[in-house]
Amino acid sequence: MSGSLLLRCTARPCYTQPVIPGLGARPMRRREFIILLSSAAAWPLAAHAQQRKGMRHIGMLISGAENHPQWQDPVAAFRHRLQQLGWTVGQNLQIDYRWASDIRRIQNSAAELVSLAPDVLFTMTTTSVLAMRDKTNAIPIVFAIVTDPVGSGLIRTLARPGINVTGFTNYEFSTSGKWLELLKEMA
Repeated sequence: MSGSLLLRCTARPCYTQPVIPGLGARPMRRREFIILLSSAAAWPLAAHAQQRKGMRHIGMLISGAENHPQWQDPVAAFRHRLQQLGWTVGQNLQIDYRWASDIRRIQNSAAELVSLAPDVLFTMTTTSVLAMRDKTNAIPIVFAIVTDPVGSGLIRTLARPGINVTGFTNYEFSTSGKWLELLKEMA
């Protein structure tokens, strides 16, 4: 076996450098061994952290039953659009869903999602947004299907929400006057 490299580790000394028969090597010290062992244990964590770096995390709270058809289409459309934009669940995206229909479960689910520390929280009703807003002021909250976000106190104004809450409204109250004006003209 002349010329081949061997690592020699016995009950007493352990050698850090390859041993070439006849040349010997210095024994590994306890500190070096612990550092080597701990760095080897940390490699999988570092690899996971690098993999996680590109992974985005969405927490999604839906005020309704999971099996209710009313929510299946919007959730499917949401995931489909994310996929079109290059976000694939399991590859570079993680979505944690919580379904709740009563106020106590909504509040508990909001607290649970916030504790997971997602990059963004997404919800679809005023009650859910209020529950999430009460649990965090650091994680961005995006809403949809909220009738009056300014009137319900979710945001300061539509142009400048001013806090960590933003989203889409399905009705703009400032256009009410214009609607009445149009009805008068039609009549």
